[in-house]
Amino acid sequence: MKEKLNADNLKGNWATLLLPVNADDTFNYAKLADEIDMLINAGVDGIYSNGTAGEFHNQTEKEYDTINNILSEKCLQADMCFQIGASHPSPIIALNRLKRAIAFKPDAIQVILPDWVVVTDTELVDYLKRLAEAADGVPLVLYNPPHAKRVLQPVDYQLLKQIPEVIGVKLLSRDADWVEAMKLHASHLSIFVPGHFLASGMASGIASGAYSNVACINPKAAQNWWAMMQTDITQGLKIEADILAFFAKCIAPLQQQGYSNPALDKFLATVGGCYNVGTRLRWPYKWIPEEQVAAVQEQARQMIPYFFDSTHEV
Repeated sequence: MKEKLNADNLKGNWATLLLPVNADDTFNYAKLADEIDMLINAGVDGIYSNGTAGEFHNQTEKEYDTINNILSEKCLQADMCFQIGASHPSPIIALNRLKRAIAFKPDAIQVILPDWVVVTDTELVDYLKRLAEAADGVPLVLYNPPHAKRVLQPVDYQLLKQIPEVIGVKLLSRDADWVEAMKLHASHLSIFVPGHFLASGMASGIASGAYSNVACINPKAAQNWWAMMQTDITQGLKIEADILAFFAKCIAPLQQQGYSNPALDKFLATVGGCYNVGTRLRWPYKWIPEEQVAAVQEQARQMIPYFFDSTHEV
């Protein structure tokens, strides 16, 4: 029996659900179901849907329900922890998504702040209180990425003490001053950092886990890396250094060409070879051609061999 998630036990390596997009811009739900099976078999700490890489911003409400119904059925059967993203730039649509999401019995629901008109402190608290009330006991996780219309500063997380149903936050980690400020103002939250900064985030005492882009490469290896950090953080940091060198050489140039984070995550998943979703994004967003995979995969095997070693056991 799973323990209810809270700020203390929300930890670990969580893998994102990526949407297989057909050539006609429909979603391939059979491949999606296979992907969930793969992640369950990889033994990750949890699976989450409808993050940015899950293209929550570019699907219909019927598609949203179908995706999360498939995820829910498989995770509940396997006793796998899962979170559903109820995010949407529109607060009304986000609220409606959340109300429908609770029927799928997720362990938590991820939300973003309204993202067209910037919310004030009062509006932020009112918004999250309304979501928390509608969630009917299901805890919330606030996703606040760098491209959000309002990026919260460490002191802003004091506001979330007014909404105890918010147990965690997903964000981009920053420098040492930021770490100390977050320890001061956000110690009541489970803080998740990007996967490629997980070891340093843990070493600094700030990170409880990652909604992990690194798990896109190999979810089982990412899970094993998280386990390693609990006993050998020095080796964990060495692997992080390799990941960052690989990202700098092979992924940053693609980002500089204008490819989005969803495009980069799907590309990483195709390079890693564990996911079978392809690199395609739904219109109007551009994806990285699969013809570029082989060369980067060869670089990855050399630079981050840990993620291509088949001996990882969970």
